[in-house]
Amino acid sequence: MKATCPSGLKTLLPLIYQPEGTCMDNKTLFLRHIAQTSSAPIGIEMVKASGIHIWDTDGKKYIDLISGFSVCNIGHSHPEVVKAVKEQAEAYMHLIVYGEFIESPQTQYARLLTDHLPASLDCVYFTNSGAEATEGAMKLAKRITNRSKIIACNQAYHGSTQGALSVMGSEYWRNAFRPLLPGISHLDYNSEKLIHEIDNSVACVIIETVQAESGITAPDPAWLKAVRKKCDDHCVLLVFDEIQAGFGRTGSLWAFEQYEEVPDILLLGKALGGGMPLGAFISSRKMMQALTHDPVLGHITTFGGHPVSCAAGKTALEVLLKEEWIASVHAKEKILWEKLVHPAIVSRKGKGLWMSLQFETDERCRQVVHQCIRNGLITDWFLFAPDRLRIAPPLIITGTELVSVCDMILQSIDEVINARPRTPNA
Repeated sequence: MKATCPSGLKTLLPLIYQPEGTCMDNKTLFLRHIAQTSSAPIGIEMVKASGIHIWDTDGKKYIDLISGFSVCNIGHSHPEVVKAVKEQAEAYMHLIVYGEFIESPQTQYARLLTDHLPASLDCVYFTNSGAEATEGAMKLAKRITNRSKIIACNQAYHGSTQGALSVMGSEYWRNAFRPLLPGISHLDYNSEKLIHEIDNSVACVIIETVQAESGITAPDPAWLKAVRKKCDDHCVLLVFDEIQAGFGRTGSLWAFEQYEEVPDILLLGKALGGGMPLGAFISSRKMMQALTHDPVLGHITTFGGHPVSCAAGKTALEVLLKEEWIASVHAKEKILWEKLVHPAIVSRKGKGLWMSLQFETDERCRQVVHQCIRNGLITDWFLFAPDRLRIAPPLIITGTELVSVCDMILQSIDEVINARPRTPNA
């Protein structure tokens, strides 16, 4: 029987309606068998990644300007990380449910992390992802305080599972999946009202140390200090989400170091796994013990702390610590602020090697993003700021490469608005 294609889908899915048995390429298989998250995926078929670059099936080389959404802070396929993955896979991979066997990749990585954290953050619970870290932190806060109310921020992103979605800061994404968790208050980041709402009924306040998906919003240091004090005054746990901000992105290993405020629970993910899936929530050993009783197995995960992921993450952190990449972030940040000036850029926000460029409309931003991709720069917009272009290259990018990237962005803007082409380094 001949397959037919509804006319509205002919452009979007040109190959998907091939009859069964037909030899299908990867694009066709992708559209037919991989669940889609948007109606217009980028659709570039990648075959290799190394350093700051990725290559497609046609041999075209792209610069990854978003580091796989802040996963590849030390670049793609670092040889030491690849070696660690191979060695651990040859020794053993999955063994048993988390927490039963003593596995060196977990214990050694937990020690390395806590050696570089304040003394109160000395116990690590590894998870599969940042979203699961959020879930674990919320459960821990309820268990410790015997309260259920949670304060979160508007325009905050902490994951897409139902609990994490409940604290997501946008009704656009929450509404389709209600009912969600009750007792969640959403207030503006950097607002006095959020501080005012912290009282004896609240289990925890969960905030991104630097808010990511609003387009890189840094906290007012005085505000963050006031949040910490109000939480202390009312025995409320303060949760810092550094799933995107951590591992050198803002110019220090942890963003909270720059504000001299320490959370009760820290959320990590993305770069934590060195390119492998891994998340974690970190707190004091005393508080973490609450998950061991009443009920026993208060939080469990089959693949959390997978030995291969932990081996990769530990090696990636060791590489990051021994190189000068974090120390060079502020110099590279200066390049972004100096170079990325254009009449079409309405405003800029940034922290470290992390910036957003705002355009007059969402559509103009999308046009620039797509032109950047055509010109060999992989970039995107922000979840709560679709009028802002995302810049978050691997920390290993050189100053010279970053200058070239800025020129390519400005060239792409000029091409979109049909202006006179800009000469490099102008």
